[in-house]
Amino acid sequence: MTAPLILLTAGGTGGHLFPAEALANALKASGLRVALATDKRANAFAGSFPADEIVEVPSATPSGRSIPQMAKAALMLGQGTLRAASVIRRLKPGVVVGFGGYPTVPPVIAASLLKVPTVIHEANGVMGRANRLLARRATVIATGFAGIKGIPANIPGKVVHTGNPIRPAVLEAAKQPYATLEPAGKLRLLVVGGSQGARVMSDVVPPAIELLPPELRSRIVVTQQARGEDLERVRDHYGRLGVEFEAEPFFKDLPQRLAQAHLVVSRSGASTVAELAVIGRPSILVPLPGALDQDQAANAKTLGDLGAAIVCPQSDFTPERLAGEIRSFFQEPDRLTQAAAAAHSASITDAAERLAQAVLPLIPLSNNGKNP
Repeated sequence: MTAPLILLTAGGTGGHLFPAEALANALKASGLRVALATDKRANAFAGSFPADEIVEVPSATPSGRSIPQMAKAALMLGQGTLRAASVIRRLKPGVVVGFGGYPTVPPVIAASLLKVPTVIHEANGVMGRANRLLARRATVIATGFAGIKGIPANIPGKVVHTGNPIRPAVLEAAKQPYATLEPAGKLRLLVVGGSQGARVMSDVVPPAIELLPPELRSRIVVTQQARGEDLERVRDHYGRLGVEFEAEPFFKDLPQRLAQAHLVVSRSGASTVAELAVIGRPSILVPLPGALDQDQAANAKTLGDLGAAIVCPQSDFTPERLAGEIRSFFQEPDRLTQAAAAAHSASITDAAERLAQAVLPLIPLSNNGKNP
């Protein structure tokens, strides 16, 4: 008999696709088949995603300020729901699992209308708008953090804390112990800004390194993610300083680079925070400002409260502030080691398996994937 199929749906960014990838591996290890419904942005990741089939479903984010923009987005979501319904009828999934973002809305709504059990996973410390829209349709709501904010009251589905699923590459990198900063050793600084990069990192970090005294500047090795339009000025700045560095728009081996770092300066997306915990690395986190949900601030707080991270609002993230923090770590390297241990104390390494265990009991409700 053909194994049941689980349809995963995620937007085309790393923050949504990476946990979906981790769950896909866990489900396939349990003998299930996996398909992925996503948007056109996922083409860059499609080759490595462990799915039997990947389908593109139209979507849009209704965040425009004008009525025509909102109407256009609503129309696109409606078209996506019709497309998703056709896909679900053809694939006959046992369960549909959504990982947040508006690209998950059409498949989860279509599954609900077709009486297919649904799971939504909320990776952040505050439930996002798309998941709030879907919450009342979900059979199960899985959360990346305990006690997340923003879940609608009196929802019919079950809420379960699973943690954020971690990719195998991250679990492999986590085997590398934290390397204590030696008294005269070099501090390896990793600077990242999410899957799309962050201009503020290019604006702040190179000038901060310039503010360090020469004897400390010579002891720092920088690996920095920079947007394509910022890349040359970042490279030029470090080149003028004579700092040992590597700067690229994207690092495919980011988990390994996280493991090699003494200190990470980063945004605080849910996947980043989870990976910092699992690998166990100290960080300076700069939450994305202006977000309506303030989800990154909530994510960062989970590590900040443990002493695993310094949480720095972007308004306070200046070259002077960053240079001061780096200088203090050079003076007290034990703080780095203590923060690394604190980060690791928050890790959930089996989140993918926990989420799979929330999905598996739902399959018999759909007659082993033979409806609708």
